[in-house]
Amino acid sequence: MDRVDVDTLARVIESQHGGKGAFVRSVRVVKPKGDANAWDGVVHVFNLTGHPTARRAYAWASPIQGSKAPRYFAVLHQGQVKGPGDAVTAAVAAIKRWG
Repeated sequence: MDRVDVDTLARVIESQHGGKGAFVRSVRVVKPKGDANAWDGVVHVFNLTGHPTARRAYAWASPIQGSKAPRYFAVLHQGQVKGPGDAVTAAVAAIKRWG
């Protein structure tokens, strides 16, 4: 999949969760294949202003099997999500639960 534009990811965060996302950095997250939440990719970290509870968000895009279109993810830094790896774990679990 082509590199994802951080401005697009900021808009995804803003449309899904509200507030205003400002790009901070990109982090590679690797969850080993033996892990129930196996994943390898880049998560983009954003500071979030104007949201009532979260001050940070994580966003990335992954390819949809059989399609050239990406699937976008935006996860808030709150609750059990304390970093990019936790955001991926939460998203993988949600996909397994809801599809």
